[in-house]
Amino acid sequence: MMDISPTNHILAAAICATVPAVVLKLCKPSNLDHIPSFGYSSWLGSFISSFKYVGNAVQILQEGRAKYKETPFKKSTEDELSLIEAANETAKVDHLIGREISSTPYHVSVARIHLTRNIGLYYPDLKDEVHTAFEELLDLKENAWKSVPAMDTMREIVCRASNRVFVGLPLCRDPDWIDLNSRFAVDVATDANILNMFPKFLVPFVSKILPNTAAGIERAIKHLDPIIKDRLRCMKEHGDEWSNKPNDILQWLIDEKQESTTKKLTLRVLTINFASIHSTSNTFTQALYNLAAYPQYVGPLREEVDAIIREHGWTKEAIAMMRKVDSFLAETQRLENVLSASVQRKAMKDLTLSDGTFIPKGTYLSVPTYLMHRDSTVYENPGGFDPFRFYQLRVDGNESGRHQMVAVNQDYFPFGYGKHACPGRFLAANELKTMLAYILTMYDVKFEDNVSRPASIHWDLNVIADPTVRVMFRKRVDS
Repeated sequence: MMDISPTNHILAAAICATVPAVVLKLCKPSNLDHIPSFGYSSWLGSFISSFKYVGNAVQILQEGRAKYKETPFKKSTEDELSLIEAANETAKVDHLIGREISSTPYHVSVARIHLTRNIGLYYPDLKDEVHTAFEELLDLKENAWKSVPAMDTMREIVCRASNRVFVGLPLCRDPDWIDLNSRFAVDVATDANILNMFPKFLVPFVSKILPNTAAGIERAIKHLDPIIKDRLRCMKEHGDEWSNKPNDILQWLIDEKQESTTKKLTLRVLTINFASIHSTSNTFTQALYNLAAYPQYVGPLREEVDAIIREHGWTKEAIAMMRKVDSFLAETQRLENVLSASVQRKAMKDLTLSDGTFIPKGTYLSVPTYLMHRDSTVYENPGGFDPFRFYQLRVDGNESGRHQMVAVNQDYFPFGYGKHACPGRFLAANELKTMLAYILTMYDVKFEDNVSRPASIHWDLNVIADPTVRVMFRKRVDS
């Protein structure tokens, strides 16, 4: 007898429930025919094009651009579009994590305000965790080379460093806490993909029987429950006189007094981890691959880092002075951004752009980041890796802030754009720059077996650093 797993039951139900909904959808005429498009536009062909896009997004973007090469990029302002974030609908955050996350997103303002305002206070902890994590995970002996899985190692370091700021010691070093937060984004994505197979009216019911996200939430609650209860007790006992009050995101969330239960606060912490760990670790893995692939740039980078650290020590002010390090990471983000199309938005009402393009209510839009980051009218030799491109622009021009890795403008989108730009980008930038500076200070790196720089994996909109690559480290040896 054939064994039918629960997952197969869910998939079978999805197919049965989706077919009628798809048929009804296909019978409706498109209201986007007036917009230039690439691929099939018929009622069935559009679905074929969608499936092709999953595995060939970059190729389709390039072919579409070639077809409409005479059409300039439309650069609209956030106010003109009157759009909101569409990410919650595609990730099904409301059903998997909680409706409050999107309806009352106070954690976003907490991150935006406190992560920026308190950099000077938490940077010593961030720096300490980066240094400690590298030393513990690499555990190098003498001058011998050691091979490590690049993506897995960098993800654990990012998770530890980020959670030193999110929840503090000792939890940020707990192996189970690191594991669940490393997995949580994947679990949410897996469950969201299943939910996306169902018609909207069934999503609330199916979400209650999906196991991955719920299991991660329960694991997180077990870790945070005693910590949250202890902090609430200390606040009640000491009030404003609590002398050693923690300075981390968990405490800032508690101080907002919008939520006080362990579960609700846990969901906020998980959401912040969900939004930061994988994007930051992917970005740094890409930067590590560039460092190993282009050793000719190690010297100028080290010269900058050594001089600044020697004079200013490991401080946030010192990190801000590292313009070449900043440029190296900015160029990595330009060419290997985590998304090939980003700044995803949904039109909340019918609107007409300044060039006359009509956008119907409910339409999803995004910026073709991959193409715009390779626009020859903006960047010289746009397809080449020039690690000091943005450094030179800052030296030559008057708009220094426009060419930093945290910049948000109409030519550069790693951290989004407009009012929904990443609220934690200043933490991410300090973390990434500290990690790169520490590697330059302490280690030599190269690829195992001297392979060339691995190509990124493109899946749907995602641009992923090859997770199978191993990088070799040894203690720094000056020639």
